[in-house]
Amino acid sequence: MSGLLEQILGQPAWVVYVVVGLVVFVEDALFVGFVVPGETAAILGGVTAAIGHTSVVWMAVLVVAMAIIGDSVGYEVGRHLGPRLVELRMLHRFRPRIESAQEFLVRRGPVAVFLSRWTAFLRAVTPALSGASKLPYPVFLRWNALGGLAWGLATVVGGYLAGHSYQRLEAWLGTGSLVVVGVVVVVAVGVHLFRKRSAAGAVS
Repeated sequence: MSGLLEQILGQPAWVVYVVVGLVVFVEDALFVGFVVPGETAAILGGVTAAIGHTSVVWMAVLVVAMAIIGDSVGYEVGRHLGPRLVELRMLHRFRPRIESAQEFLVRRGPVAVFLSRWTAFLRAVTPALSGASKLPYPVFLRWNALGGLAWGLATVVGGYLAGHSYQRLEAWLGTGSLVVVGVVVVVAVGVHLFRKRSAAGAVS
């Protein structure tokens, strides 16, 4: 992971912004969150801000905006595809989990749009399922904006605080900052994957 961080930091800041924003957008817009790690990208964005490579404010604004816009695009995809959404070949093997997500949306109503933001699979499919279920867009947008704001700030600021604390520790101990931050990122990603698997087990 420290090697990945080195590669990221070796790019111009605008490239980091573009990559993080694009990953977050694609995860939500094309319901591929189970493949594209939007949360990991947002956490890494926060870490790069802690190291001073990017701005934490602009990274947070970017992640929140891409999360909300990506969900809105996903909603439109679902609205146009309708019931055919679950018949897509690329989603065939996920059908049981999609059906569970549909039940979750029916059970929780629009609040599910907010709650689903915190689980990778639900984050990827709920916008499209909301559009397919004809949930009114103003209602969807309200909960989508709340979820995108809370999730975006939590992931970017979480990565920033973790990286920033270990950067201070590096200054005191004299160890390599990339190695230390790399450990932080590995732990953060590990916790994220554990949470994702636990939540997926609860939904399925």
